[in-house]
Amino acid sequence: MKTDIEIAQAAKMQPITEIAAKAGVDEKYLEVYGRYKAKVDLSLLKETDRPDGKLILVTAITPTPAGEGKTTTSVGLADGLAHIGKNVIAALREPSLGPVFGVKGGAAGGGYAQVVPMEDINLHFTGDFHAIGAANNLLAAMLDNHIHQGNALNIDPRRITWHRCVDMNDRQLRSIVSGLGGKSEGVPRQDGYDITVASEIMAVLCLSSSLTDLKERLSRIVVGYTYGGKPVTAGQLKAAGAMTVLLKDAIKPNLVQTLEGTPAFVHGGPFANIAHGCNSVMATRMALKLGDYVVTEAGFGADLGAEKFLDIKCRFAGLDPSAVVVVATIRALKMHGGMAKTELGNENLEALKAGLPNLMRHVGNMQDVYGLPVVVAVNKFPTDTDAEVALLREECKKLGVHAVLSDVWAKGGEGGIELAEAVVELCEKPHDFHFSYEDEDSLETKIQKIVQRVYHGADVAFTSDAQKQIKTLRRHGYDNLPVCMAKTQYSFSDDPTLLGAPEGFTVTVRNLKVSAGAGFIVALTGEIMTMPGLPKVPAAEHIDIDENGVISGLF
Repeated sequence: MKTDIEIAQAAKMQPITEIAAKAGVDEKYLEVYGRYKAKVDLSLLKETDRPDGKLILVTAITPTPAGEGKTTTSVGLADGLAHIGKNVIAALREPSLGPVFGVKGGAAGGGYAQVVPMEDINLHFTGDFHAIGAANNLLAAMLDNHIHQGNALNIDPRRITWHRCVDMNDRQLRSIVSGLGGKSEGVPRQDGYDITVASEIMAVLCLSSSLTDLKERLSRIVVGYTYGGKPVTAGQLKAAGAMTVLLKDAIKPNLVQTLEGTPAFVHGGPFANIAHGCNSVMATRMALKLGDYVVTEAGFGADLGAEKFLDIKCRFAGLDPSAVVVVATIRALKMHGGMAKTELGNENLEALKAGLPNLMRHVGNMQDVYGLPVVVAVNKFPTDTDAEVALLREECKKLGVHAVLSDVWAKGGEGGIELAEAVVELCEKPHDFHFSYEDEDSLETKIQKIVQRVYHGADVAFTSDAQKQIKTLRRHGYDNLPVCMAKTQYSFSDDPTLLGAPEGFTVTVRNLKVSAGAGFIVALTGEIMTMPGLPKVPAAEHIDIDENGVISGLF
């Protein structure tokens, strides 16, 4: 069996100019990066008056080590729609180098449902993440330099909230002391790093609607507080202009293609467990102007990525999704039903039935909390038995949910035709999209509604630190912003060991942080961290390159 990278390397890609022509992008908007990737100038949006296409969100059940295949399904669905003659564009997130070299290898789909050039997308691509890291660290440098040069803004070094960042999993950098070495080396203080995808700059870039909006959002970023307790912003440090210069190309969406030549925007990549988990607003809007159908995805399970896509991204960008695809695998559902990973190749109808409530809760949330039509995509694995597939379809049918078998990993777009037809039918159904909470709700109420309506928990507990932070946020007028929950991806609760569809639990909010540039409040729960570490055996140990430049081991 070929690996993902071997399949990608064997593909015959079309020149990106041909993909652009297929997508309806005039060459005057195209900024080519080699033969197979390009950026598209933002002026296309101003100069195109075509009505928006239909937006399809691909999300998933709660993840397990067995895998779900959300990106693979997204790519295969886009190719499936192209197979049935639809004008379709995919809009996906960029992978982070941290996971690529850490836990899971590549992140550009899988099998015969991939975006290419796979190696480029998984590595440096067009340099967007490096630009984001540079802008983030420029702000950090200007902040520390301001304090070193006399501290005219009266910034309290003990209350600095802005971290440096690096696009790699590196636990050693979570908590450090910087500025050591004497008076000329800076002001000693406790410091730390986040992974680049957790930087507020990533969220700002992904939520900005123009270059001007980007600069305005950057200027609102809060980096710390004065000795008197007032917030200090990037605008006050006069950093926003220079940061915008570093990001002037990064804000432009990246155009690539699937293995079957379907146009795809791959742009921006905040994690969904510690950030808002969606590709950029600019890429989504551009795709909607070019395609009759746009397939996009949101990170991790629907309680994280889909919740933030709907409550944050759609709220800010005025997006109205037409349909939701919830991806599930029989293997993952059996794990939610208590089956060990080592046993998943064996048929077990009881474990499957016990795990189904996780799927049904995600489906119910999309239908009942957000008012959107849903189809379940069962991502097929060779170990799935006919009896297991029949049981899953039967249980979904009992609850009025259409479940479609998706075989895009093995067959590409041909394996996604049934799903594509179901999605087209779903897009024609009327819907009444609404959010899980209202703008005018208090900060505590917003969090309570997410926990009770989306997670199905009983209550929220705020630590004493969190209660103080709420008072501070309210005093400075930030409590009216939407909420971005930082929570484990492995459970509806904040306890990663509670699988399936737990109820009656309490979510503990231990910290709240304003991301004023992005425009939301981050609520940290459980043991969630903004700088992951490498596993015992990092994927990097298996990644290599030969004398001809051929990469191996990248998934």
